[in-house]
Amino acid sequence: MTYDPGNIFAKMLRQEIPCIKVFEDEKTLAFLDIMPQAEGHTLVIPKAEAENLLDLEPDMAAALMRSTQKIAKAINRALAPKGFMLMQLNGAAAGQSVFHVHFHIIPRQDGIDIKLHAREQADPAELQTIAEKIRAALE
Repeated sequence: MTYDPGNIFAKMLRQEIPCIKVFEDEKTLAFLDIMPQAEGHTLVIPKAEAENLLDLEPDMAAALMRSTQKIAKAINRALAPKGFMLMQLNGAAAGQSVFHVHFHIIPRQDGIDIKLHAREQADPAELQTIAEKIRAALE
């Protein structure tokens, strides 16, 4: 499959559509999933045209992992989860639905089941509140 510059994440990078941003640097962007599987579910993407991990240049893969770790630490400080899942899917057969490489950081709490992916849109005001907590924890 060839990279599609019309995918939703590419549009976010070009600021053609909004996202609830928690972090951005010269190589990556992190934002809340609008259909979260758990409170604080955050996506981290590279600012590179790469459909999956195999298409990503090594320096961008390193930058993506650095940002993913940085955001996971901020989520831990802000939301105090008991743990978190780090998910990265490659190809439709693996469950990838947006063909721009990305990591999911999904905070986990004891006794709270994970929601099904892409089933229910969260309240934007609640997402903004969560994003503010995560951004504050980055400082």
